[in-house]
Amino acid sequence: MNDASPTAAELLVAQPLTSRAFAPYGTLIAAPAGEGRPINGGNAQRFDLLDDLRLDAEGGRPMLALFRAQARRFPHEVSEMERHALGSQTFVPLGDKRFVIVVARAGDAPTSARQLAAFVTDGRQGVVLAPGTWHHALLAVDAGDFAVIERAGSGVDCDVCLLREPGSVRL
Repeated sequence: MNDASPTAAELLVAQPLTSRAFAPYGTLIAAPAGEGRPINGGNAQRFDLLDDLRLDAEGGRPMLALFRAQARRFPHEVSEMERHALGSQTFVPLGDKRFVIVVARAGDAPTSARQLAAFVTDGRQGVVLAPGTWHHALLAVDAGDFAVIERAGSGVDCDVCLLREPGSVRL
C-alpha cells in the first residue's frame, strides 16, 4: 500500500461558497440583504428565493427529507460522485451548520479529482444543485440536521461514478 500524499492536482481545497463561483453547478441559498415583502400583518418579511426547483421531470414530485449528518474528518477522500439527472437537489442546514460541497459540471461523469471544485459554506448557506450536476454525498463539517428537497418518482434518479484518479478535499 502506498501512503504517498496526493499530488497538488489531486488535492482540493474547499473555497468559500459564493453565488458567482457556484453558478456553474447550481444556486446559492442565503438570506438576502435588504427588506423582503411584509407578511403576517407586518410581523414577518418574506423573501421568495427560487420559483422553479425543477422536480417534475418524468412525473416527479417534490419531496422534503431530513438528513441527520455526522461531522466528517478532513482531509476527506473523494473517490465517488453522484448525480440526479431528472431533478435538482437542495441542501439547507437547520441551524448554524457548515458543510462542504464537492461538485463537477453536468455532462459526462468526471474521471479525476482535477475535474472537481469544492466549496465550504459559512453555516447559514444552502445550495440547490442543478439537475445533472455531479456531486459528492453530504460532507458535514458540523454534525446536525439538513433539510433536503429533491425529486421523488417511480424510479431511482441517482447515477454514481467512481473516479479513476481520486483525490481528497481539505478545509
